[in-house]
Formats: sequence, C-alpha cells, structure tokens
Amino acid sequence: MALLPFFAAFAPDARAESMSSALARAYMTNPDLNQERASVRATDESLPQATSGWRPNVSAVGSYGYSHLYTNLPTQGTVFSGTYNNDIGSVGLNFSQNVFNGNRTLNTVRQSESNILGAREGMRNTEQNILQYGATAYMNVLRDTAILNLRRNNIIVLEEQLRQTRDRFNVGEVTKTDVAQSESSLASARSDYFAAQANLQTNIANYRQIIGVEPKRLEPAATIEKLLPGNLDRAVDIAMLEHPAIQAALHSVDAAQSQVKIAESALYPKVDVVGQVQRQFNANGIPGYPTFNVSLVGQVSVPLYENGGASYSQIRQAKEKLGQAELQADLQRTAVRASVVSSWSQLETARAVIQSSLAAVKAAEIALNGVREEARVGQRTTLDVLNAQQYLLNTRVSLVTAQRDRVVASYVVMASIGKLTASNLHLSVVQYDPTVHFEQVKDKWIGIRTPDGR
Repeated sequence: MALLPFFAAFAPDARAESMSSALARAYMTNPDLNQERASVRATDESLPQATSGWRPNVSAVGSYGYSHLYTNLPTQGTVFSGTYNNDIGSVGLNFSQNVFNGNRTLNTVRQSESNILGAREGMRNTEQNILQYGATAYMNVLRDTAILNLRRNNIIVLEEQLRQTRDRFNVGEVTKTDVAQSESSLASARSDYFAAQANLQTNIANYRQIIGVEPKRLEPAATIEKLLPGNLDRAVDIAMLEHPAIQAALHSVDAAQSQVKIAESALYPKVDVVGQVQRQFNANGIPGYPTFNVSLVGQVSVPLYENGGASYSQIRQAKEKLGQAELQADLQRTAVRASVVSSWSQLETARAVIQSSLAAVKAAEIALNGVREEARVGQRTTLDVLNAQQYLLNTRVSLVTAQRDRVVASYVVMASIGKLTASNLHLSVVQYDPTVHFEQVKDKWIGIRTPDGR
C-alpha cells in the first residue's frame, strides 16, 4: 500500500518519529503496561507462598518473670514449709512439619502456577492493547494533521475565490448573491478548520497519554498486512489457539479446578510432626530446680464435623465457580471470534473505500477544473464552483480517513488474532521477560527485599 499522500508536513527527516519508534517507546514507558508487569511480579510471589506448606515451622520462645511461692507440704511425717521469692524463666524451640494435609499444598501450588501463567497472558493482552492504541493514536494524529492542512488550503482557495468574485461583482459580471455564497462558504470552511484543529489537539493529548511524549514530526505509516494470515478462516484458527484472552481464561479454569481440590482437602485427615525443646529455670518457683524437656510427637487430626459444615459449602461454592470459569472461557472464544471477523471486515472495507476514494478524488479534480473554466465563460455559477470545490475537499478527506482506517484495521486484526507483540512487530526494544523475576523468587525461603533491591 502506498503511504498516506497528503502528509507532506511529516516528510521523514533525522528527527522524525516513525510508527516503530513510537510503539517501541510505548512498550517501554507506558504506565498501564508497566503496572501490569508489576502485577505479574506480585503474582509470582504466590508460588513461594504456596510451597511454604511443604516447609517446616520453627520458632524460638522464651519467658521471664517473678514468682512468690509459699508451701506447707507434709513429707514422710515431716512438714516441709517455706516461702520462696525467685526469678523464673524458660527458653525453648518449637518445630512442626506437616506430613499430609489432603494434598492441599500440592493443589495450592498448582493453582498458583495457573494464576501466574494467567497473569502473563493478561500482561500479553495488555501489551497488545497498548500497541494497538498506540498505532491508532499515531494514525489519528497523522489523519487529523492532514485534514487540518486540507482545510487550511481550502480556506486559502476560498479566500482567493471570494476576492475574484468581488472583483467580478465590481465590474457587474456577477450578482451580490454570488458574493454572499462565497462569503458563506469561506465562513463554513473556517468553522471546519477550527473543528479540525480541536480534533487534532484531542488526539495529540491521546498520543501523549499512550506513547509518553508529544508528537513532533511523524513519518507516514504503512499497513502491516504482510504479517497477517492469508484469509479469514486461518485468522480465526490462529486466534482460537493463541489469543491471550482465551489462554488467560483457560488458566483460570485450571485454577478453579485446583480450588475445588483445595476445598475438598478440608475433609481429609491431617498428619503433622511436632517437636519441642525447652529449658526452665527455677521451675515452679523453687530455686535451683531446673528442668529440660525434649519431645517429638506425631499428630493425626481427622475432621468429623467442623465449622458448622462450612467446608461442605465451600466445596460446593468452588464447583460453581469452576462452572463459571468454564463458561467464561467459552465467552472469550466467542468474543475473540467476533473481534476477528469484525476487524477483518473493517480492513477489507478500508481497502475498497481507498480504491473508490482515489477514483473520486481524480474525478473531482477534473470536474472542478472544468466547472471553473465554464464559470469563466458564464456557463456555470459561483455556487457550482463552490460545490465542486467542497466535493473535492470531501473526497480528499474521505481518502485520508480510509487510508488511516486501513492502517489501523491491520493492527486491529493483528491484535484480534493474538499476535500484536513487540516481537512480531520487530520493535527495537529489550523485550520484557516475566520468567526472569519468576526464577529469582520461586525458591526463596527467606528475605524481604525484591530482586531489584527494594
């Protein structure tokens, strides 16, 4: 596809921003995408939290205080009596290790892994959206700049038209009506210019919000149709397999299945090994009477009826949520399919509109030149010339809009099939790899600092 023809103000130079560089900037700096990456890193921490169920619990305990003891204790025919005021204290170490908990920890780990994979797909979907929004904002600025230039040039043409009409009125060739029609057309053109200026400012603000900087000089942009599948059926097949929204929904189903098993674990026996080491000083308030205790015991807990039957309700609730997650996955498939079909249709429509608009512009240029020549010899009125001028302007605006629509539609199709990524667009960026942080934290037993030092 030829690049947009009316963007002379954006001719490439050393300082110009290209579509690729703008999208690369959005990929690196967009706050929405960066907060999604932070969310994935936070989700990574759910795995070491889940695996903590396999690890022992160890705690040190200690106590210190004061004891006042009075005793009058008969012992073997004698009376042992006395008053003792002593410090008392103890130090110890407690240990517990779960051996079996109905596979609760195992299923919690599996659920965590599903949630992490789902979060990555959510991040990939956000990346697609940001790149699509960035491409749309880029093309909107180009389109609105081109339309503003067209409307500015139209004002210049109408001002000259009004000058010529007034000159002809002064010599009696046209009437006051012709002058009024020219003045009205010029006023309308100025109104359209100000509206186009407002639209441009709005889209400049949108561009800054997504890309992160003000658009200075933007290069013309081409479509990415060469990256798309050859036909609609192939596009739908790819989307069903690769779209991140579908993949995230499937991971949610896996997580919901694990939640059912986690809830069911409350009905299983629980086996723990509990150990204790304790040293007491002045035990029972008696001076010089220390004790030392070491114990290691196995504990088995078999639930019979606990928490008023809440566990049964939680199991039923988890099963309903599993059904909801499965329905949500079906809904995502339907939504993605509809998006692919819709965006593909928009792309094909834009192609057809460009062809008809090119023909319309060429015909309108010929017609305007003919009407102007006929008006000079009195065969056409001033209104005819103004109408022809307005029609040519409208066809040029339609062409610019259709060319913008084609570029944007190609990015929308790419996103709808799940392939609008920095990698597939070959952007010059250091691609974010979520597995780096995951590998750094998945096996951490201790430590409060994040891998980046916070």
